Amino acid sequence: MSLGREVWFQYQGPKEAREGLMDWRAAARFQLSAALAAAFLLYGCATIQVSGQIQRGRAALLRGEPEAALPHFQRAAEIDPGYLIPAPLTEGVWTYTGRAYYEMKRFPEARKAFERALSQSGDDHFARLYLGLVLGGNGDRERGMRELETALKGFQSSLDYIEQNHPDGRFWDSTGELRSATRKQLAALSGRDVNWPEVVSAGEWLGRQLEEEIDLSKRLKRLEDTRDADGGRDDR
Repeated sequence: MSLGREVWFQYQGPKEAREGLMDWRAAARFQLSAALAAAFLLYGCATIQVSGQIQRGRAALLRGEPEAALPHFQRAAEIDPGYLIPAPLTEGVWTYTGRAYYEMKRFPEARKAFERALSQSGDDHFARLYLGLVLGGNGDRERGMRELETALKGFQSSLDYIEQNHPDGRFWDSTGELRSATRKQLAALSGRDVNWPEVVSAGEWLGRQLEEEIDLSKRLKRLEDTRDADGGRDDR
């Protein structure tokens, strides 16, 4: 109990003191509830802002406009530097920032962003994939290949898990093309003579395809839901 409250209660009778304590507790609970409500509201608004910036940046990145994408990712990182996209494949705001830098050939900035992303989530296989490409292109082929191998195995495991356990797994990599590509790339990395330009081209292709798969799986699900809804109508 604070000194002010102690002094106040010394000058009250037993009944008044009890009533005053009850009033004080009620006021404290109200203030706490109001503070929590305000905090949740602010958090929700910030999450919506970050998500909006990420989606606008993704759209620009998939259009091949990294210069337009970068400011969106930077604003998202300012609001919530620990943001992870809510998708079956983990990808953070710093990974998207790094990918914009990568497409702009600003590899030192890209490397810093990917390393920061991995410091937040070791399951961000996108960050590891592109970090491997950056490292290999900067002369550190040995480490770059290790990062690429880890990323490819991570994508394989993630796609298998999504197919078997995620409620929308049937919409992901339904042709098996992406998993086939990861197996081929892993085989190429384990060969005696690694063709680095081909490794880079294959890695960049896989990164783009996996990013597009996030949206494609959602579209396929919406189409199925629409067909189910149309089929369930009673047109009598």
